[in-house]
Amino acid sequence: MTTLYRPISDPLEFDTFGCHPFENDPATPDRTTRQVFLRRQVSDWNVNMKDGSQLQFWGFKDPDISGSDSPWPSKTIRVKQGQIFHCEFKPSKGAHTIHWHGIEPTPMNDGVGHTSFEVKSSYTYQWCAHQAGTYLYHCHKNTVLHFEMGMYGVLIIDPTTTSPDRNNPQYLYDPFDPASTTEAPGITVGAPYAAESILVFDDVDPRWHKLDHNAGMCGDDVGLDKFNPTYFLINGVHNGKTQTDTRTVTKATAGRNVLVRLANASYSKLYVTLEIDAWIVEVDGRPLRSNSAKGAFGRPKLLPKGTRLEVAVAQRYALWIPKIPRGDYRITGSFHHWVTNRKHFDGEAVARITAA
Repeated sequence: MTTLYRPISDPLEFDTFGCHPFENDPATPDRTTRQVFLRRQVSDWNVNMKDGSQLQFWGFKDPDISGSDSPWPSKTIRVKQGQIFHCEFKPSKGAHTIHWHGIEPTPMNDGVGHTSFEVKSSYTYQWCAHQAGTYLYHCHKNTVLHFEMGMYGVLIIDPTTTSPDRNNPQYLYDPFDPASTTEAPGITVGAPYAAESILVFDDVDPRWHKLDHNAGMCGDDVGLDKFNPTYFLINGVHNGKTQTDTRTVTKATAGRNVLVRLANASYSKLYVTLEIDAWIVEVDGRPLRSNSAKGAFGRPKLLPKGTRLEVAVAQRYALWIPKIPRGDYRITGSFHHWVTNRKHFDGEAVARITAA
């Protein structure tokens, strides 16, 4: 047997991967005709917190939309299944990336700077929307800090059968042949929904929002292993206001189907409970369906009312409420410490669905 000796690590390679990722503005490889085009730029602003203090946040603004300079979460992106998507990204302040979390594009378009490059001035991301589902997009520059700073948004891929008229019913994924077996007992989960609730849960540690853009990247200990949130929110709305704010209250028509999309942007162990029975029909952008012709990823699972659903960091769920009865239903997020699993002080935020 021959033994080949080599250095344990290449210092230059380590430096490029960890401390100083490669910055560049290449042309988009294999660029092709697009069906969807949008722009994103990096923005920073101050946010008034629950106790009257101000914290700095960063996010992705849309320069084509007036008044979009303080987006938290960043504006939701919707693409149809099968479409070619282009996003022209200009960081404007330092190097950044956009990582399309759950999408599987080429490495050049995945937005992970440590394995490709960070955008210095401008780059156009390109990918094809293959699987209908719920995803995220976020910065992958100094990821753990920049995600906490607010650089994230929801990305939704709608099936090709989705109506272009947003006032008409929508679909979570392409529906079954009516003659097929239902997706879950007594209901057809692939049926259209008439109301949609998109809820992003987040927590904020004010100490982190005073850190530098590159804090911790080069091995310096800035305390990123210590996270002590004091603010708890849904869709950027502080708890205490989430049951009245239009961003966290969904109005539905009684007797119609409702879809709830959940995402955890917090660094807590998040438990979500609903005051109504629901079906888990999608996890991390992958549908739970038993129709082998459409993809048998697994069967929908009943989530009885009051049952605690654990949602991990950056995880997404889609919950289906068939023919919602008339009434008012709370969706409660409980934020717990990752190590002790104890609920954080004031660590609860409640959204609502009102069916009339």
